[in-house]
Amino acid sequence: MVGLGNPGPEYAETRHNLGFWIVDRLASRWKAGAWRRSGERLETRATVAGREIALAKPLTWMNRSGIAVRALREALDCEADEILVCYDELALPLGRIRLRTSGSHGGHNGVRSIIDRLGTMGFPRLRVGIGPDGGVEDGSDFVLSPFRRKERPIADEAVVRAAEAVECAVTEDLLTAMNRYNPEPS
Repeated sequence: MVGLGNPGPEYAETRHNLGFWIVDRLASRWKAGAWRRSGERLETRATVAGREIALAKPLTWMNRSGIAVRALREALDCEADEILVCYDELALPLGRIRLRTSGSHGGHNGVRSIIDRLGTMGFPRLRVGIGPDGGVEDGSDFVLSPFRRKERPIADEAVVRAAEAVECAVTEDLLTAMNRYNPEPS
């Protein structure tokens, strides 16, 4: 599991760090070990349903996430389709989550970097919507800003659902998780 974000305390509460929030929640939920630096990423491990799961947060800037993800893939000696990437998505309404088995970068520079470094679009991803009701003039400023007070509970709930979706993908399978968590919550 890889959560995308930007390193440093000045970015910790920004919309662009939802991927970090998700893997932090999973690490807590799964009682993972301490986060340790490994090259260009922070990494921890947890055992879930008898499987060892690596959780990672790239320490590169978002736009260079592929460097850390490729190094993780090489260290784990795994295929790209075994790495689930969690990240924020401006094109989805605030709070919506979407699991996919693969796809394009959709304009997300962190995902573009991963595709470039792995040489494939064939890795699963979980996108968490941060999109406002109306459009935004400057996407960069928007994603690097913190949630407004009324948005924060929605974002927090989305992180909870995202972590549940990831756990479902691990304990059951990705298709089951997609069917259960992609529809709008009622």
